[in-house]
Amino acid sequence: MKKTEWILCPFCGNKTRNQIRDDTVLLNFPLYCPKCKQETLIEAKYLKVTVIDNRDKLNIV
Repeated sequence: MKKTEWILCPFCGNKTRNQIRDDTVLLNFPLYCPKCKQETLIEAKYLKVTVIDNRDKLNIV
């Protein structure tokens, strides 16, 4: 049986509405937290979730 876990919000630490399994791979996934109402880009592989820091990719004019 595959292990599943809830994805936690990197800001407030609460559960989001998404679950991942141990064989799930996410790249540039927009994670939305319904409690703090923030959206974050994440990557997930082998139940390890990392936040993508894309401040250098923004073109602010």
